[in-house]
Amino acid sequence: MKCGVIVRAMDAADLDVVRSLMAQLDYDITADDLAARFAAVTGDADHAILVAEQGGLLLGLVHVFARAALEKPVEAVIQSLVVDARARGAGVGRALMDRAEGWARARGLASVALYTNVTRADAQAFYARLGYGEAAQSALLRKTLDTT
Repeated sequence: MKCGVIVRAMDAADLDVVRSLMAQLDYDITADDLAARFAAVTGDADHAILVAEQGGLLLGLVHVFARAALEKPVEAVIQSLVVDARARGAGVGRALMDRAEGWARARGLASVALYTNVTRADAQAFYARLGYGEAAQSALLRKTLDTT
């Protein structure tokens, strides 16, 4: 841990701050939706949500999960990494990624994958400093389903 940052499992008491952190990356999530998503993710042993705090302030979070696939070995995937804008560059993201990678190692997973928006050059540079390299380029396609 760097600079007195404590990394721990996220709990429901963190939801309000996590919602504001997600908003910093333009993820506008209602409190109810975030609570439901948190419950779904934390109910699955193949997922972990970790938060970083310092001096009682929540400064960031990482969501990591084990992804099974037919075409490749099971690997860990960083679904989201968010560090408060005021704490970027202070080692918070590195501490969160270290713990996420440790979570993967503890499960015998040999790799960690992640996606980052091509417009986020600062995020790409951060991941490169941690040893992540581009493995492929792809386009995210989505179809909204009528659920009524």
